[in-house]
Amino acid sequence: MTVLSGREIAARIRRETGERAAELNERGGPPRLAVVVATDDGGSAWYVGSIARAAEKVGVACDVVDLGADASTKVIADRLDELGRDPKVHGIILQTPLPKGVSAPELAERIPVDKDVDGANPASLGRLAAGLTAFAPATAEAVVTILEHHEVALSGVEVAVVGRSTTVGKPLAHLLLDRNATVTVCHSRTRDLPEVTSRAHVLVAAVGRPALIGADHVRPGAVVVDVGTNPTEDGGLVGDVDADAVSERVGALTPVPGGVGPVTTALLLRHTVDAASR
Repeated sequence: MTVLSGREIAARIRRETGERAAELNERGGPPRLAVVVATDDGGSAWYVGSIARAAEKVGVACDVVDLGADASTKVIADRLDELGRDPKVHGIILQTPLPKGVSAPELAERIPVDKDVDGANPASLGRLAAGLTAFAPATAEAVVTILEHHEVALSGVEVAVVGRSTTVGKPLAHLLLDRNATVTVCHSRTRDLPEVTSRAHVLVAAVGRPALIGADHVRPGAVVVDVGTNPTEDGGLVGDVDADAVSERVGALTPVPGGVGPVTTALLLRHTVDAASR
């Protein structure tokens, strides 16, 4: 089994992003990313911290805007509007989860498409589906980036995506279709999931359920991308794929951690520099 690591890819993207950020800084100031947070969730705090640390290393200014876990819809909306108008802010991320009763899709509409570096605004998804310029959700783009880096054929190939979220499953389906893959999107109502996924040459698991995908879900020799990042009791992470169960059956598999995650963070910073360049 080949391990499809994302660390080397992420390092390359960060290196290129750092060079471009330095050029922009010389011309008028650093690319600036604002991460709006309204939660006390520990996992979210770790993720935001990782973005901030990575941004510092490549010369992207990162402002963590912490509005508190009890922030109202109006408070969050007003701050998003303010950041959207600020010419010094080039990228905006609305971190989830949000306080109870606060709608993420409605608030994401407040992020201008040209600053929507994680493709959260429904308008960004619409533009992506229509083949127009927009930032794809970074996790979905990371999947395709890993597959292309490792020269996994997609044109004419059957791909199964398990998960239909607007952050991974749906945008990933469009990105794969753009590369001429034949895509099946599976979900909780899919009948006989193993029968569907075991036909695919490429399988992407993105549902947030530990070890959901076992050996019977996988075609022999298939390429499997595990998007899942499920915390364990001892503070570690496991994916949606039972790596031990599929290891002797698959041709290639992304690790958790060290697969999709590092590439996702690197792409968020590249998107910010892209936005600043425009």
